[in-house]
This record gives sequence, structure tokens and C-alpha cells, in this order.
Amino acid sequence: MRWVISLFLCAGTVSAAVPDFKITPVPGGKLRVFQKQFAQHISVFGVRVFGTAKTPPAKLRHIAIVLAEYLDNDEDGRPDNPAVLAELVRRNAFMAVAENERAMERLDHEVFQDAGFHAGQGQFATETLPGGRGFDATLEEVLHLITHEGYANVYPKVFGERPGTELAKGLDRARGGHFRRVPRRYPKGAWFTYDDRTCDYGCQCTEYLYWAITSVLGAQEARHRREEIAHEWKLYSRELVQKHDPHIFKLITDPKYKLPSRLPDGKYVVK
Repeated sequence: MRWVISLFLCAGTVSAAVPDFKITPVPGGKLRVFQKQFAQHISVFGVRVFGTAKTPPAKLRHIAIVLAEYLDNDEDGRPDNPAVLAELVRRNAFMAVAENERAMERLDHEVFQDAGFHAGQGQFATETLPGGRGFDATLEEVLHLITHEGYANVYPKVFGERPGTELAKGLDRARGGHFRRVPRRYPKGAWFTYDDRTCDYGCQCTEYLYWAITSVLGAQEARHRREEIAHEWKLYSRELVQKHDPHIFKLITDPKYKLPSRLPDGKYVVK
């Protein structure tokens, strides 16, 4: 059964059908700009997932399913936070999937940006690992798209990625101080210690929120995973986040924001 929902905005109405995860060629119209570099396309509640010709279809579909699970976490056929979905659609948010990092680097991103598509998130098929064969980067990259392009703009004073927001206050506590740039060494006691110097303050906000949400949802608890992430993130479980970072725990579990409360498992079945 195919459901249709309507999201009402001041400027008009955005309609989004429940996704069937059917892979199609890239549509024409305003999306024509993607046709030269991408051969595959899936629409998820109006958010686009594009794949290059060499992207395995099964992995492209998996990314689309995880996107649907994050947006409609209770799987009732309706996105949990209509305002966030509407913002994603308004901003023409999309996932761009290539077979590997080298292929992603070869894409001409300026073509999309010149056409007004600035809200994209990249992902490699090689890091897309459904079925438990290592950590699945889909859980991270798709969530980045939703929080960075959606939540940060719908709730700018709360999830905005700049100094002074509620998210940023939590970030500063987690890093042991306010650092506009990555410090040479984090203070003792910091539990978020990301050291990528290309990641500016806004980027650090995005990463911090990802770690907090996925840890609360149980994605980081496996012993081997804890060891992989120890250099960057210490609070790998719901219990640890709740105990040591109650500020962010309260934010991400507040029902009014309707953030995911269940970790996507790659199976989207409308109840």
C-alpha cells in the first residue's frame, strides 16, 4: 500500500510519498545537472540519493533505507519530524554515493553547487557495510545530512553549529573548553577529542552530535568498536552519555525534537 503525506509550510505544501526504494535513472528537470555523473537515483520522502554507475545497487538501496529509518524511526509511514523533513526538501538535500574515495574525488562538485545544490553529503560504497561486516558508515553519513541540513536550521538556537547554541555548549564541555580550532592537545578529562584539523567548529558540532546520538542508540558498544574510537570518543554507551554528558543526553532524548530513538537496522517496514 502506498501512502502519501502532506507537510504544510508557510510557503506552501510539500508532498512526500512513502519510499519504495526503487532505483531509477536520474530524473530530468532541476535534477538534470546530476545526470552526467550519476546513473542511479532513489527518492526518500523527497530527499534524493544518487549513485554513480559503479555504485553497487544493493548498497545504494541500503543507504536509502537507513535514511528512511532515521526520518521515520517508528516506521508508521510518516516522517517523525515534518519540519526537519520539509527543511531537507527545501534545501534540496541529497546523498552522493560513489564506489570509493578516489571516485568521489573525481566528481565535479562545482557543477552541483553552481546549479544551487549545496546540501549534499558524500559516501563511499566501500565504507557501506550492511549485514554487520564491520562498522557501517551509513549510520554516520546519513545522520550528518539530517542533523547538519535539517536540525541545525530548524532549531538554530538548539542544534545550530556555531558558538553559543545548546549543542555548542555541550561540545565545549565535551572537549574540555572552547576551541575554535583543534588544539594541539585536549585537556585531561575531555571525552570528545577529534583531532582532524580540517574540521572547523561547525564540523566539530556535527561530529559531536553524531557520536552522542549513535552511542545512545547502541551503535558504538561492541568491544572492537570501542577500541577503534577510543582516541576520539569515550562515551560509547547510553549509560555513559547519560552519566557523563547529561546536557547532550537531555537534548537528544527530548521528545519534542523527535530525534531517532532506535538504531536503523537496514530494514524499513511500514507498520
